[in-house]
Amino acid sequence: MGRREKELDPASGPVQAFAYELRQLRTAAGNPPYRELARQAGFSAPTLSEAASGRRLPSLQVALAYASACGGEATEWERRWRDAQGDAVRETVDEQDTAASPYRGLRRYETSDQALFFGRDSLVEELLALTSAHRFVALVGASGSGKSSILRAGLIPALRDPDATGPAPVAIRICTPGSDPDSTLTPLLTPADTDGDTLLIIDQFEELFTLQDDRALRDRLIGRLLTACTTDRLRVLIAVRADFFGHCANHPGLARVINRTHLLTAAMTSTQLRAAVTRPAAAAGLVVERALTDRVLADVATEPGALPLLSHALLEVWRRRSGKTLTLAAYQAIDGVHGAIAHTAEAVFADLSDTEADLARTMLLRLISPSHEGADTRRPVPRSEFIADERRTAVLERLIAARLLAVDSDTVELAHEALITAWPRLHQWVTSERDRLHEHRRLTEAAGTWEALARDGGALYRGVLLVVAREYFLAADGQPIDELNDSEAEFLLASVLAHETERKEATRTARRVQLLSFLLIVLTTSALAVWLTWFLNREHP
Repeated sequence: MGRREKELDPASGPVQAFAYELRQLRTAAGNPPYRELARQAGFSAPTLSEAASGRRLPSLQVALAYASACGGEATEWERRWRDAQGDAVRETVDEQDTAASPYRGLRRYETSDQALFFGRDSLVEELLALTSAHRFVALVGASGSGKSSILRAGLIPALRDPDATGPAPVAIRICTPGSDPDSTLTPLLTPADTDGDTLLIIDQFEELFTLQDDRALRDRLIGRLLTACTTDRLRVLIAVRADFFGHCANHPGLARVINRTHLLTAAMTSTQLRAAVTRPAAAAGLVVERALTDRVLADVATEPGALPLLSHALLEVWRRRSGKTLTLAAYQAIDGVHGAIAHTAEAVFADLSDTEADLARTMLLRLISPSHEGADTRRPVPRSEFIADERRTAVLERLIAARLLAVDSDTVELAHEALITAWPRLHQWVTSERDRLHEHRRLTEAAGTWEALARDGGALYRGVLLVVAREYFLAADGQPIDELNDSEAEFLLASVLAHETERKEATRTARRVQLLSFLLIVLTTSALAVWLTWFLNREHP
């Protein structure tokens, strides 16, 4: 006689409700034994029994096999499974408790996270040795290979370790170039006023290329950087994305020093990945199912840029942990590494009204620098660039609370560039609006220049630039579209007004020229007529 299944309350949650529906389907099929279902489904009886236990959401394959063996229709049950999966992802999570997670999700690991940062020991040792031996070092790696975390949670603690070999820097400075690299970098090039070396770490060095179009300024800054690190007391370490390595070659001096001392962040080995998965959990007193570890390693082993996705997936698994155990079932429920970030983003997006969703879309697109050639990149944006009203501020805070956006002082940016490709909705927006986004970035920069020049009329759009901007950013009534902030809208309207004023003045000037030309013709004709009359009527000798 089979063991009686524990009763389920379908109101307890989406997983329990789905299991309850499976049981109802089995009852309607005559309550066949699990052994009989197993023969039809191709899965073992314990696996099918577990699917209807309500303890965790079964995989889609198991759920469909169960339903098919009981006479259910595959399309309908796939829809039910996906609804249950989405509801499970959207279940309320205690956000304050997230701080106790041993995984940082899409956020980089900071210096304070050293105790949770595993799997990069050998690379940190190599970087430490290079930094000690050379005055200029480049750390190069794909987007998502963990460069920022290596610098902060790996290298800096190693440099500060009192047991480390060799002299430690007397000062460590870390920054990103940002949209105004001149004011960011220049003050940091002077070493600390004390004996010993100052180490300047420039993370996301590619921002010099993605956020700065002025090549002369960029070359001048790189020149200052190279000159500064030739002193006895300043060392420089840059971290740059691999797809921007070629941009560095355009500056001969930079190419020369990088060729001598650069380190590639290779894909992590299976041993290193296993440590990155299991050891943070162990440090927090948790256990990772071996099946989960094996599945995670199989999913990311060939993708060197998947580390932020892995960390985010593990954070979501941690949120759905069973007691002190991180389970494969929780991982499957969020569709693994590639599905976790999309589920998180879609869950947030689904809870927005149509108006809020449109506002979220414009905010997210403002945070991206599109590329026509390489990969799209995130774009740090000062809060002042966003339109500050109650609705937009509320949407912005929801995106930040969901860890889709990161805030650093007064700057907002995507939590990681992985969002651009891993979230299908965002990727589709960028792909379909790439040309318009390019023009928007150009407009934002032009408006900033106009403001910096005290709104000098010489900085306004003219010609083709104005024609394109009007097409993209003015509505049918001639007013700027809602996604432009005040500075951008005022700049565009001032450009249109200046153009219309110049056009009217040109029209008036043309009319005056036409009138003068007409009068000149009349006078010339009259004079010619008078002369001709005189000539014909003069007395011949």
